[in-house]
Amino acid sequence: MKYRLIKESKPRLSTFGKYKATAVHGATVDTRQILEEVSRRNGFSVGELTTAMMGLSDVINEHLRRGDKVRLDTWGLMKLEIESDKVDSPDEFRARKHIRGVRLHFLPESSGGRPDLYKDIHFERERSK
Repeated sequence: MKYRLIKESKPRLSTFGKYKATAVHGATVDTRQILEEVSRRNGFSVGELTTAMMGLSDVINEHLRRGDKVRLDTWGLMKLEIESDKVDSPDEFRARKHIRGVRLHFLPESSGGRPDLYKDIHFERERSK
């Protein structure tokens, strides 16, 4: 995984002026490419995989919208979390006014406290342009 160093530019943060690593993302892999790779590795047709993936995503999304957590073996746990403004008392809270959005949280499956997803990642600093 490539990274670059960037300087913290927000003066109000205690880390202002210090450098931190940030991921450099390469290509965006789309659904078709993923399906073709899985097809080659496992012998299922792209059509069969597409049908299965669409069904899987529909069911997962329904559960997430309901407020359920979804755990997929060997992958991890997904859940939706609400972002909202803070109010002084529960009586003041209005969902339409104070809920700013919803975010998907993904917690990778782990063994021994270290997520398997992070295993074998090698870090390489991006060469300056």
